[in-house]
Amino acid sequence: MPLLTRIRGPRDLDRLSLEELDQLAGEIRTFLVDAVSKTGGHLGPNLGVVELTIALHRVFESPKDKVLWDTGHQSYVHKLLTGRQDFSRLKMKDGLSGYPSQAESEHDVIENSHASTVLGWADGIAKGNEILKRDSHVVAVIGDGALTGGMAWEALNNIAEAKDRPLVIVVNDNERSYAPTIGGLANHLATLRTTDGYERFLARTKDILDRTPVVGKPLFDTLHGAKKGLKDFIAPQGMFEDLGLKYVGPIDGHDLEALESALARAKRFGGPVIVHCLTEKGRGYQPALQDEADRFHAVGKIHPDTGLPIASSGADWTSVFGEEMVKLGTEREDVVAITAAMLQPVGLDKFAKAFPERVYDVGIAEQHGAVSAAGLAHAGVHPVFAVYATFLNRAFDQVLMDVALHRCGVTFVLDRAGVTGTDGASHNGMWDMSILQVVPGLRLAAPRDADQVRAQLREAVQVDDAPTVVRFSKGAVGPAVPAVGRVGGMDVLREPGTDRPDVLLVSVGALAPMCLEIAGLLDRQGISTTVVDPRWVKPVDEAMAPLAERHRVVVTVEDNSRVGGVGSTIAQALRDAGVDVPLRDFGIPPRFLDHASRAEVMAEIGLTAPDIARQVTGLVSRLDGRYDSAAPEVEPARD
Repeated sequence: MPLLTRIRGPRDLDRLSLEELDQLAGEIRTFLVDAVSKTGGHLGPNLGVVELTIALHRVFESPKDKVLWDTGHQSYVHKLLTGRQDFSRLKMKDGLSGYPSQAESEHDVIENSHASTVLGWADGIAKGNEILKRDSHVVAVIGDGALTGGMAWEALNNIAEAKDRPLVIVVNDNERSYAPTIGGLANHLATLRTTDGYERFLARTKDILDRTPVVGKPLFDTLHGAKKGLKDFIAPQGMFEDLGLKYVGPIDGHDLEALESALARAKRFGGPVIVHCLTEKGRGYQPALQDEADRFHAVGKIHPDTGLPIASSGADWTSVFGEEMVKLGTEREDVVAITAAMLQPVGLDKFAKAFPERVYDVGIAEQHGAVSAAGLAHAGVHPVFAVYATFLNRAFDQVLMDVALHRCGVTFVLDRAGVTGTDGASHNGMWDMSILQVVPGLRLAAPRDADQVRAQLREAVQVDDAPTVVRFSKGAVGPAVPAVGRVGGMDVLREPGTDRPDVLLVSVGALAPMCLEIAGLLDRQGISTTVVDPRWVKPVDEAMAPLAERHRVVVTVEDNSRVGGVGSTIAQALRDAGVDVPLRDFGIPPRFLDHASRAEVMAEIGLTAPDIARQVTGLVSRLDGRYDSAAPEVEPARD
């Protein structure tokens, strides 16, 4: 009987011998490769923390002791050891989340999986334990990449202040976040990894000097008295100790005995301790180890033996952007790129290969990235900061007060905008258009297809006196959606065929195909519809109000929160222009969305063509005075 099947909770680990624990580690890696290859997920990070997670749950007593993960994509082993071994629907509807989830287990705490937050959480929980006189411990596991985020260092500054408040910080140092970690901190950790260590050096020196007559003992005492300076030179963990944090390590993160010993010492210390563990991302799985890009950080469905994808995907939004960036870089020497530790995921790898001197990886530090972009713009170049839409939330103040206030020509490219689905609540890019609407002078584009990504990116980088934003979806990009006309700066995607049409349907971004389907369904109900794509949704095009005035109803459809989104902004623009036309806005409700496929999430929130067409039909019927309590049924078009 496999050992893994006997693990129902962390205390089941206590009964296993060291040999059995090694066997368990092997079984877990085999399980992860087999399970994640079927569903997709974060494989490489979890293969690297098997022994570390086992040791954590052997030494600490979760859930009494709080084990916190930053980021949560390295928590699959933690799930297995806390009774969750059904990975058959990982990241799917009604299956396990790809991150910690309070709804799943009392052993989970932080759900958001936005990096560099764990130390702030740990600081707060430790303070709460102190006030309430609890004897439990707090353990914060943070990847070396997450330590590049400024929030981590803000928290360390506070954690170090309390010398007798127990808190264990485990630095999972695999030299990578997605790609290899870079920057000053990365260089410091690399020094710690490659230094022989002060204590061993001092022990060898003492042995030699003890055998040296007359001067040996006094020389050793002098040397030992200079311990601080020598220690910084030989093993520069002094950076942490200068903050008031006890440092243990570096520890082999795949040596269970060493890990348990180090963690037990840290637990006994009674104050803040850093345990520096060296791990190997993708350990035990050769295809991951051979993947220099990101060690199989996140994979789709793959062949477990080869690591090759089961199905090849077509062109996606990210690659379209990446290819156009290379063309722009060739044409304009002033275009530079910024990434927050995600060069390949946001499509800048080709640009980096072509123009390595014009790419800046700021680490997991979106706030710094935005401010640095403002400085670059002030210096006379045009920065393009590519980042996931959900992560720009973290840099709002900098977009507002550093970029916009100073009228800096910075282009923000937001990948994974709208409903992303399987990564759950923290990764849906559903707030960007609401948040950015309040930024004075900012211009925001929502391309509907690949052609528009290329065109609107070029339009964006032409602006040198204000921030611009180009946002697009996750996954495969569909066929081009041609315009049949132009009103102001807006593309007309469908003409109504009448002088007094019923509905002006405003389509935002990638939802254009769905909006055309809605128009077709409405046409079958005798409702004439104009479909327009504003292209730039901020500011509202001046032609919007007179166009709306020629219709009976305005309907907006967006892949963004309805609160403060494009629909709300257009409604305000119509009021300001004195256009009194009913408006109905469709978008994402103001709540966090559970993980599921994009299609399942869209169906759950009613953002589908039949749902919207049914409601619009009811609205038009009320205007006609022929509304029945049961709105006319609308069926999707069939070939």
